[in-house]
Amino acid sequence: MFPRNSFNPVKRAIILSVGDELVLGQTVDTNSAWISAQLATVGCAVAAHATVPDDLRAIEEAILQSRDRCDYIIVSGGIGPTEDDLTRQALAAVMNVPLEMDHAWLKQLDEFFVKRGRPMPERNKIQAMIPKGAARIWNTCGTAAGIDAYVSDACRVIVMPGVPKEMREMFTRSVLPTLVVSSSGEVILSRTLHTFGLGESAVAEKLGDLMRRDRNPSVGTTVANGIVSLRVNARFGSKDEAQKQLDETTELCRAALGELIFGQDDETLQQVVGQLLKSSDRTVATAESCTGGLLSKMLTDVSGSSDYFQTGWITYSNQAKYERLGVSMEIINTYGAVSEPVVKAMSKHARRLAKSDFALAVSGVAGPTGGTPSKPVGTVCIALAFPPLPRGEGWGEGARDYQNSQILARTFNFPGDREWVRDRSAKMALTMLRYHLLGKPLPL
Repeated sequence: MFPRNSFNPVKRAIILSVGDELVLGQTVDTNSAWISAQLATVGCAVAAHATVPDDLRAIEEAILQSRDRCDYIIVSGGIGPTEDDLTRQALAAVMNVPLEMDHAWLKQLDEFFVKRGRPMPERNKIQAMIPKGAARIWNTCGTAAGIDAYVSDACRVIVMPGVPKEMREMFTRSVLPTLVVSSSGEVILSRTLHTFGLGESAVAEKLGDLMRRDRNPSVGTTVANGIVSLRVNARFGSKDEAQKQLDETTELCRAALGELIFGQDDETLQQVVGQLLKSSDRTVATAESCTGGLLSKMLTDVSGSSDYFQTGWITYSNQAKYERLGVSMEIINTYGAVSEPVVKAMSKHARRLAKSDFALAVSGVAGPTGGTPSKPVGTVCIALAFPPLPRGEGWGEGARDYQNSQILARTFNFPGDREWVRDRSAKMALTMLRYHLLGKPLPL
């Protein structure tokens, strides 16, 4: 932790995340990272993150140890209705005051349960208790009221729910606008751009001098689940200048990587593909072998996907490929289940049966067994079937010709374990469809 310097005009915050599940590693703490990013936008320096168990004394000590080292203590978690939710009690103990009933919030709680057609459990009343002298923070999407209090003349404590959705809404609406941050502090604005298909080193090579360590805005790369993300951070003395520089560097990154960038910030690959399908009024079906329904799951994870997702088949066995989709056994026996001729047939028949504009088919060796010298573990064939249109004629009447299809098929090798191979296969299928919808050739 950084000691607070009375001569330093920059405000500092310490973030406390409360919960046994966080301490034990059963749940990943995403709240602290998100809060840090929000504080950076107003020039508030984060001195430390701390994870605290559901223990009254531990929470008290964490607040006491933090109050002389920062201007703000931001706490998430521990204000639910159960016996292990102890943050409000710990804060009251540090303030040396009792808990008092907030009748306005108690009324809100009662209405919350009435709307759901059931009585409010007695134990939920604790969520309307806040330390004497503290202010209640309204929760618009949950039952736990937030708490705003001071634990010293110079240290303000903000307590919010641990549920990410509730915390983010409360922080954005009621907390961030109230934070007083010195104008002399740096403002840090950030943006994340996502790519799929090239490795981290290949992406870095394309970015060139944009990734110089001494550059501001800085550009760095991270990798998670096959997605290579660019994190652009702009540190400047004013928000306007930081925004201007962030936008300019973002455009330079897009110019360097082109369509390899599929999304920004919280956008996922399946969301982007879904938006493209919806905006073009097109539909898709799936035929899956090694991915076992994962591709369909990704597509339908997106709210509103019923507008463009037709149906899917999981034809794991050769017999299922034959009986459910109509793939001929001659093709399967001649080329093997993991082959471009087979996925071409799978996609063609899936499109015909579903009467969809597109069909994606996947078949591969996910491992750890089943590989051969010619088709090692990680070998995956993917096909995309689409309307049989002559080049340059748009969609036309041929878009509804489901008996015939043009088909693009590719073979990939995804090194890694079974989960890795299946995940990359589904994402590559989505990527093939994305490039087609953009009218671009697949560069991978």
